[in-house]
Amino acid sequence: MGDVFVRNPDGTLDFVDRVKYLIKSGGENIYPAEIERVLLSDPGVADAAVVRQKDERWGEVPVAFVARCEDALTETMLLARCRKQLAGFKQPKAIHFIALDDFPRSASGKIQRHSLEERLA
Repeated sequence: MGDVFVRNPDGTLDFVDRVKYLIKSGGENIYPAEIERVLLSDPGVADAAVVRQKDERWGEVPVAFVARCEDALTETMLLARCRKQLAGFKQPKAIHFIALDDFPRSASGKIQRHSLEERLA
């Protein structure tokens, strides 16, 4: 297991996400990086991470953790952005706002997704 790429018509490769972060929801594959790109495209978002949460109906669903630059930014606003840019099954089922300093990070600065998933258990 490793990284997932797509080959473009011109032969170049684009990074999609890491296989270990894949969310399997109702038979669909969801790559958190795609959702994170949409969230991070909002100027009010300082950082974002999408993780899996267990779900009785779908198996797993995507849930987002977001650090805001602006307190006025709401979950409703971000979900509306996601609805415009993502298929229904890829939209986060919830968005949790946390302080930028509250993102659990490794010594190299990477977000520790498993720690965020544990918060949802």
